[in-house]
Amino acid sequence: MKLGAHTSVAGGLHKAIERSKTFGGTALQIFSKNNNQWVGKPLTDELVEQWFQAVSESPINLADIAIHDSYLINLCSPNQETFNKSYDAFIDEHRRAERLGIKLLNFHPGAAIDRDRGSAMAIIAEQINRVHEETDDCSTISVLETTAGQGSTIGYRFEELADIIEQVDEKKRIAVCIDTCHIFAAGYDIRTESGYRETIEEFDGVIGLNYLALFHLNDSKRELGSRVDRHEHLGKGMIGETPFRMLMADERFAEIPMVIETPKSADLHEDVENLDLLRSFIPATVQAE
Repeated sequence: MKLGAHTSVAGGLHKAIERSKTFGGTALQIFSKNNNQWVGKPLTDELVEQWFQAVSESPINLADIAIHDSYLINLCSPNQETFNKSYDAFIDEHRRAERLGIKLLNFHPGAAIDRDRGSAMAIIAEQINRVHEETDDCSTISVLETTAGQGSTIGYRFEELADIIEQVDEKKRIAVCIDTCHIFAAGYDIRTESGYRETIEEFDGVIGLNYLALFHLNDSKRELGSRVDRHEHLGKGMIGETPFRMLMADERFAEIPMVIETPKSADLHEDVENLDLLRSFIPATVQAE
């Protein structure tokens, strides 16, 4: 299984690779810049060289690394300044990912605010198409993340993500990330084996498993359908251990990177504990392979 965590890049991007060794990561997610700033520091040749050197000395393949874009980006913002900045920042995120050899660029679709949801989804797709056209020299993939549905955020129902994908021209450059906390908060009950199977079946029917490129594995502090995004350590929240056991045994997802985004302290012992728990759920037959 490709398992890892969202990891700090403090001190340099390559430091995330070094930190991942603490918990034996075989997958990784990072921010390529400060996630609460529009413009990031340039990626110097030295930084890029350090990054590739660190990756080459780790068990993590570039294909199993994702960048999470800036939280400021809202591709359907009704505010013109934010709209323009979001477009420019999203292009920059793609170019930074390409420079680092990373294909998966994970992002939240956006928040409609005072737009109607249908118009917001059409605008998001239009923005993605524009960005893809401007970055046609990149092999990056725009990975739509399922959302919890707080406020006016788009993407808390599978149908909304399917609607966006339908309007994206370059299908090979669009994919989806399932966040377990988010879909639970959005009302998908994955707490039981049957609930897990029904949810995955619904995802496949509405979107298609061929579009699934990434998992965020998080438990939830809040109840089913709360539409509140609050991550908890695996098995210690309102979701429980069952869907994580199911995921670790689901051979369809053996090659899809899975990263945790749970609370952590400086020594990363929580990441060690959460990932060890996931590994304990992997069936012996899968481990042998």
